[in-house]
Amino acid sequence: MSEENKIELEEADIDTKVTEEYSAKDIQVLEGLEAVRKRPGMYIGSTGPRGLHHLVYEIVDNSIDEALAGVCTHIECNILPGDVIEVKDNGRGIPTGINEKTGLPAVTVVLTVLHAGGKFGGSGYKVSGGLHGVGSSVVNALSEWLEVEVTQNGHVYSQKFERGKPVNDLHIIADHDGHGTTIRFKADAEIFQETTVYDYEILARRLREQAFLNAGLSITLTDKRGDEDSGEEFCYVGGIKSFVEYINTSRGLNPIQDEVIHLSTTKGDRSAEVALCYTDSYNETLLSFANNINTIDGGTHETGFKTALTRVFNDYGKKFGILKDSDKKFTGDDVREGITAVISVKLTEAQFEGQTKGKLGNTDITGLVSTMLYEKLMTYFEENPNVAKTLLNKSLDASRAREAARRARENARRKSPLESNSLPGKLADCISNDPEKCEIYIVEGDSAGGSAKEGRDKQHMAILPLWGKMLNVEKARVDKVITNEKLIPVVMALGTGIGEDFDINKLRYHKIIIMADADVDGAHIRTLLLTFFFRYMPQIIEDGYVYLAQPPLFKVSKGKKSSYAFSDEERDAEIAELGGDCDIQRYKGLGEMDPEQLWETTMDPEFRTMLRVTIEDAQRASENFSILMGDNVEPRREFIEKNAKFVQNLDV
Repeated sequence: MSEENKIELEEADIDTKVTEEYSAKDIQVLEGLEAVRKRPGMYIGSTGPRGLHHLVYEIVDNSIDEALAGVCTHIECNILPGDVIEVKDNGRGIPTGINEKTGLPAVTVVLTVLHAGGKFGGSGYKVSGGLHGVGSSVVNALSEWLEVEVTQNGHVYSQKFERGKPVNDLHIIADHDGHGTTIRFKADAEIFQETTVYDYEILARRLREQAFLNAGLSITLTDKRGDEDSGEEFCYVGGIKSFVEYINTSRGLNPIQDEVIHLSTTKGDRSAEVALCYTDSYNETLLSFANNINTIDGGTHETGFKTALTRVFNDYGKKFGILKDSDKKFTGDDVREGITAVISVKLTEAQFEGQTKGKLGNTDITGLVSTMLYEKLMTYFEENPNVAKTLLNKSLDASRAREAARRARENARRKSPLESNSLPGKLADCISNDPEKCEIYIVEGDSAGGSAKEGRDKQHMAILPLWGKMLNVEKARVDKVITNEKLIPVVMALGTGIGEDFDINKLRYHKIIIMADADVDGAHIRTLLLTFFFRYMPQIIEDGYVYLAQPPLFKVSKGKKSSYAFSDEERDAEIAELGGDCDIQRYKGLGEMDPEQLWETTMDPEFRTMLRVTIEDAQRASENFSILMGDNVEPRREFIEKNAKFVQNLDV
């Protein structure tokens, strides 16, 4: 594609710079701060690690808003000893003048009053991610202490708070000609009881993302908790185009086109841009943002993108004869197979669902994104027919694979999931028909399956033995998945169907327990099953129905006394308790246990240990599955080298 054509497709980004004075009168007060400490989850989502890191995002987002206004070029985030967070920017600084309504300095109002800020219609901001005016005050309320320093008007102003309440008045601590805001805070352990320790990688991911979304903005992250400082700077002139390239590289995805397609438009106070690239993967990676906020639950901008993309592929395919009369129209799944795409919109008066801003609700954005993508991608395809043909042929292959999968599903529907001869694993079902009370154990091998069948509670426990290692679905299309002899029994037994036919309401068991041997092969089988569930039945993981059984590793015996140990440490403790000189049995596999042993160690609801599988961060999980289960070796090697130090209980 020529540079000239590229310029024609990309319009200037929305002008977010402000010319009016940003002063104390722009800070508007809506209501007080009372409920935050009582119900923190309403404001930050949770009081676990996700909520803890959300505190940092709220402060950084305010600095990002200054960058959108054209008055901030650098943001510095430091993790200080004791897990204190420090965020500095060179923006205008929170106003220090007196707010007319409260009679307090504006910076004090921003940090102590809920729904107070410069983003409710004043001239301080045109575009902002923080439109609720609760971010800074919530962070303050949920911190053991918080300090703010504002540099403006030739002075450095300072104020300290404890659990949201001022300790002193705003006062001048130094003279300085610069401008900007520095906030330091310590998360309150009374609120964040699970942990107050920040994960560097989680923060790095978020800050890197923000640097991609704001081309040219410099963001540094430094971890100062160790003996030596460590950190990195994020700055990307290419913006979301560079973001797509980074995603493909980091996940080991191989592009099937030479360059990332970047399209943009601006209409009044709204702008939209899209960057997309197709890879040889069978999975889609679609990230969307509104005013730099990651809309993990999608929204109107994603709807516009998906609708227009499907229209472009169908209309172009028909117009140029790639899609024959005998071919079915492309579905959304067909045209998004293998895509890596980033959608970013900026707008005034953004409407998010909830304070954590997971979904964009502005209806007019659908048309903006849809019209832009349809017109400009159609133009791009007409000017780059070879690229268009490559991408449409991939979608055509996907369409044919899905049609084959549909026929396979229809064949599968003709068979009863309870007919043992239709299930290679010979499902031993439970008597109860109440899904809430029913469990299914997916067991490695016939030997363990036999013990499990004999030792189970037949009323509520079903057993499905599997043999050998199954298909790695990360490397296979849906038609290969749906016809795989190792996976068919799982799909039939669960009853939900997969892909287009998936219906969580048809799930026959509310506990799906993977029970594999405690060795390398068992770990591999667990990983392959989890990959299948994540890619084709993600809701059963999201709703908390998937578990990992934890069988014991050792049996420790002395005389008539015996006990089970689930780790080397437990084994040593049991030996010490029995006075040493014990017989140690290392279980190679579940098949070595008789039915009674398997029941009392691994299956008895009163004594068993199980791990529930959760997806805290679906985006991160998807990335890890792509790296670890994909074709490319180098990203996997890098992942292993980076995380090897965290390995425990290595079976060698």
